[in-house]
Amino acid sequence: MHNAYPNLLSPDLEACQKKIEYQFHDVDLLHSALRHASGVSQRLSSNERMEFLGDAVLGMVVCERLYQQYPEYLEGEMTKIKSVVVSGETCARICEKIGLQEYLVLGKGMAADPQIPRSVIAAVLESLIAAIFLDSGMESARQFILRHMDTEIEQAASGESGSNYKSQLQQFAQREYGVTPGYQLLDEKGPDHSKCFKIAALVAQRRFAPAWGMSKKESEQRAAHNAISEINGEPPPYPSDEPMAPDL
Repeated sequence: MHNAYPNLLSPDLEACQKKIEYQFHDVDLLHSALRHASGVSQRLSSNERMEFLGDAVLGMVVCERLYQQYPEYLEGEMTKIKSVVVSGETCARICEKIGLQEYLVLGKGMAADPQIPRSVIAAVLESLIAAIFLDSGMESARQFILRHMDTEIEQAASGESGSNYKSQLQQFAQREYGVTPGYQLLDEKGPDHSKCFKIAALVAQRRFAPAWGMSKKESEQRAAHNAISEINGEPPPYPSDEPMAPDL
């Protein structure tokens, strides 16, 4: 079985630059951005500091775009859209679409594992953003981010992101386990004309935190959102202990 995440002490930086469509002035910045902590002797030599900076640059560019492009949106609405766009799942998906994970410098143990954590894949996108920012400034970083994030922003802002959670979960389940997610109805409350439903997403025998919604479709979308958040190591956005979750 081909491993898409080889242990590369000297990744092909020229090929990587062609993939990302950016030529570095200081190619050492690119090499630093590709070094996971498992592949270096000292953590200060890893891409963790770059990840920290790249996360801030990514957030700033996305916030600026939302502020300028959607003047009718309130702060709360923009915050929700931003959380979707800069999520670990979105970053990992974009990283894989570019093919950036092929150039990661990983330790032997992690390189041998065919299932690299999604958080590791997402982090390399953020460290790359920092590398571009450090190499040639904010405008280059902005161009790179928007080239890959504009569609994500538009989908989230148009309300398509809710259904995308089910799509994201399906892609994850099929890629990692070769199965299709299931949705389990756990409870329902209220009169027939105004019911709310409690549903949990299931992937390969794992049941994720359930979510309440005013329809089964809405509950499934929220349950998928909870699942994606759990997969990314984030708290579920929709609590399941009360029949009426926020925003219902």
